Amino acid sequence: MNSYIERVISDAQQKNSNQPEFLQALKEVLSSLEPIIDKDDKYEKNSILERMTEPERIIMFRVPWVDDNGKIQVNRGYRIQFSSLIGPYKGGLRFHPSVNLSVMKFLGFEQIFKNALTGLPIGGAKGGSDFNPKGKSDAEVMRFCQSFMTELYRHIGQDVDVPAGDIGVGGREIGYLFGQYKRIRNAYEGGVLTGKAICYGGSLARTEATGYGLLFYMREMLKQHNSSMEGKTVTISGSGNVAIYAAQKAFSMGAKVVAMSDSNGCIYDENGIDLDCIKEIKEVKRGRIKEYLDCHPNAKYFEKTGENSPIWEIKTDIALPCATQNELQLEDAKKLVANGVIAVGEGANMPTTLEATEYFLANKVLFAPAKAANAGGVATSAIEMTQNSIRYYYTFDEVEKKLDRIMTNIFHECKVAADEAGVSGNYVVGANIAAFKKLADAMIAQGLV
Repeated sequence: MNSYIERVISDAQQKNSNQPEFLQALKEVLSSLEPIIDKDDKYEKNSILERMTEPERIIMFRVPWVDDNGKIQVNRGYRIQFSSLIGPYKGGLRFHPSVNLSVMKFLGFEQIFKNALTGLPIGGAKGGSDFNPKGKSDAEVMRFCQSFMTELYRHIGQDVDVPAGDIGVGGREIGYLFGQYKRIRNAYEGGVLTGKAICYGGSLARTEATGYGLLFYMREMLKQHNSSMEGKTVTISGSGNVAIYAAQKAFSMGAKVVAMSDSNGCIYDENGIDLDCIKEIKEVKRGRIKEYLDCHPNAKYFEKTGENSPIWEIKTDIALPCATQNELQLEDAKKLVANGVIAVGEGANMPTTLEATEYFLANKVLFAPAKAANAGGVATSAIEMTQNSIRYYYTFDEVEKKLDRIMTNIFHECKVAADEAGVSGNYVVGANIAAFKKLADAMIAQGLV
């Protein structure tokens, strides 16, 4: 490994020894930059890697709220404002028990590269809380969100930092957060949050954007290798927005989605997943995916008994991990390769471990990395910000066409960067280098700030 990269990784490990997710993301990105770092010493002279791997600002705060029994609860809130090099900080909020400083920093670090790839003027950030909205009443979620925003509001703004949704933060939560922000600020600032409902400033196609964007990227990647989605079988982990709309777009491209999952297990339907049933279970009832058997008793359900999801044991042409980080591990990758998988596309943030990613690449499996393939959500959030700024709404088709064009451009940027680095077909390296060059050039241009 390049001595400069090696030194930066070593220093980061010492400074962040208790942050495994952040170190994993950092090592994955930096180790792939060797082709460009070797060619030009300006990056080392300007300490670009040291500056790029250190957040501009870390905000941590307590979030007190009262549950339905009148008991005071206290959670921890975060906002990692990682980089404002090319625009206001931009990135989602995650409400989940697994949220900690390491997870927030990893997500924020990935976000700056992802946002740079979109070609849009947005920086990178991430935030959230270890609050778990599952099992909470609407009133409890509202009280938590109002308390969370009472602290967060002083750190955000439509030209400063623009949060959005992520795991555990959907339309309900965004609504409560926006309402409290508007109440405190005594002003309608539509561009301060994205993922809003259509009735108060949201964008059409935002709900579908991450899943659709993933399939647009997969389409371009397969096309580059003389293939397509047509006639392929697909397994998709997760059953939230990303998974549901990835499945919807996959079906429209002629593929057959045969399996989806949640944290308890997965369902397999050889005839193709009934998305209306999944939407009813997950978006209306907020139930468990096992309930799919009530609609389709001939489908199969596999309970999750260990750390690994049983969905990766199902034979498939294309696997789309769309649930959470590190869900697809080396042993899962080996099973998928043994069963003949031809392509993997990351719909979640860093859902594949580094070892599993390397195994796919070594076995000539086409691999679409998250920072490129799931950029459709944040790209459409930026389109929502544009609509808020000009006080105008695009139609669904207009937004989808813009999203398609952005994802197509992202793929081709990754391809060109990989080709120039001498690793054609390695879109992990391509994505990292394409984004890094854009960020590094901006960092050098703006001086030591």
